[in-house]
Amino acid sequence: MKIEGICPIAPAVYNDKGEFDYEDYRSCCDAMLKGGAHSLALFGIAGEFYKLDREEEENLIDITVEVCHANNSPVVISNTRHSTEVAIKWAKRIEASGADCMMVLPPFFLKPGGAALTKHIEALCDAVDIPIMLQYAPEQTGVAIPPETLAEIGNKHENLNYYKIECKPPGAYISKLRTLLGGKGEIFIGNAGFQMVEGFQRGAVGVMPGPSMFDVYRKIYDLIKADKIEEAEEMHLPLNGILNHIRQNVEMIIHFEKKILQKRGLINSDYCRHPGYICDDLTQKIFEQHYEKISKYFGYEA
Repeated sequence: MKIEGICPIAPAVYNDKGEFDYEDYRSCCDAMLKGGAHSLALFGIAGEFYKLDREEEENLIDITVEVCHANNSPVVISNTRHSTEVAIKWAKRIEASGADCMMVLPPFFLKPGGAALTKHIEALCDAVDIPIMLQYAPEQTGVAIPPETLAEIGNKHENLNYYKIECKPPGAYISKLRTLLGGKGEIFIGNAGFQMVEGFQRGAVGVMPGPSMFDVYRKIYDLIKADKIEEAEEMHLPLNGILNHIRQNVEMIIHFEKKILQKRGLINSDYCRHPGYICDDLTQKIFEQHYEKISKYFGYEA
């Protein structure tokens, strides 16, 4: 299945004791797909992949593939392993699950660069036959990769079909990469879709936001596809307003994404595993003000 449009990062859903709530997770994913999302991505940075144990990861892979395919939607599963040897094993597990695409987050703990980084990515491309999406997130990982390097790898590997770009600013990088690829690969916009409207104008085909406001992104996407750019920008303003407040670091946006999911009745608990973000009264008050403005855009009907 071709992957395009709105592909939210699936949330990590816990109960109030911090144990993973698989049924609540399944219900939330199903609601997103029925409510406007085109596909889902598992183990994104906003999905707290770094706070899960191996058994939880295994269970989530199978559940997410099952829910997405039951809704005739593709699923992207991210490979976040830092060693090439382990990442290859995990790649084969992802492919065997029936996933439609594997996203590769380049190793960043010790920030390998140059030939070492390229060899890691190429080894994963060679390890599986399913389509691969390369995630470029220098703000979160501290690993900078020029577009020429991404294009060089993409032009060598037939299954490197997608790129998630979330550098700041992303616009010129997207345009440069598309030119270097010569039409071979497709671009997804990351970074919560801050530059979503511009990104699509530069030729991107999809966006990977957090999970809580998937239907707002879908409405903006539909307006862009209908060439109603001014209307899309008008709806994008209150979305960027709340994002500007809640996305001051990764743990903060995870905290508030879960607040929104809970307020919307999509999950029962907004529990975040520790250590996490601690909110004070004024930050919460400002959040509520932004939430009131954006909530009128909730709800999507095809």
